[in-house]
Amino acid sequence: MADLSGKVAIVTGCASGIGAATVRRLVADGAQVLGTDIDAQGGKALCDEAGAHFAVQDVSDRALWPDIVARAVSAFGQLDILVNNAGMVSQQSIGDVEDDIWDRVLAVNLTGTMAGCRAAIPAMKESGGGSIINIASTTAMAPLPTDVGYSASKGAVRVLSKSVATWCAQQGLNIRCNTVIPGATETGILNKAEEAAPGLKAAVAATSPMNRLAHPAETAAAIAFLASDDCPFMTGAEMLVDGGALSIHPGF
Repeated sequence: MADLSGKVAIVTGCASGIGAATVRRLVADGAQVLGTDIDAQGGKALCDEAGAHFAVQDVSDRALWPDIVARAVSAFGQLDILVNNAGMVSQQSIGDVEDDIWDRVLAVNLTGTMAGCRAAIPAMKESGGGSIINIASTTAMAPLPTDVGYSASKGAVRVLSKSVATWCAQQGLNIRCNTVIPGATETGILNKAEEAAPGLKAAVAATSPMNRLAHPAETAAAIAFLASDDCPFMTGAEMLVDGGALSIHPGF
């Protein structure tokens, strides 16, 4: 277990999947957590069960981000950890992508992540430092031809994280920013994709040499490590939690 005693975290997209597992893990490791989600009912239920606070949030609404950070600081006195986890898929290729869907995916996955980083940094500076963990995807390295918006946005999150990390370091701020790159994970997003394309889950599980999907708690464990003080020289890094999917030639 990571020692997160005395630390305060915001976790977006907390209602299900990796976000829900992360709230549970950070609380178990001693952190005080504000979980947020556009799903008010699901997010509140999860946070009540885990012992966390909850706020409704559409991460793409940049104007609301300062208020979310202020709520965490008001409730707990500081902000040390931000997990930008909220995300969505489009299931549209470059051949059929619609403008409004493209705009929405980038607004949530990329702009929401940027706005979270921007709002969190001043509060973390006041706290003496912090850790930002942005959740990307293996599609950031091996994009899906069937989802141009998701792939592009997650690729951009990788580079965004490096820019944030190096800027904070050059400013002399004790704020780290790293990316977690999950592989195929048992989440609500994948379950919805399975409804549209039966057999998809089995196919994506087979992309890993371990021949299974990840459990959200396995990704949450990596997030907890990056949130802790155990890796003070780790910033701008990418942590793969993909069951070896990107470590093997696609022909084998």
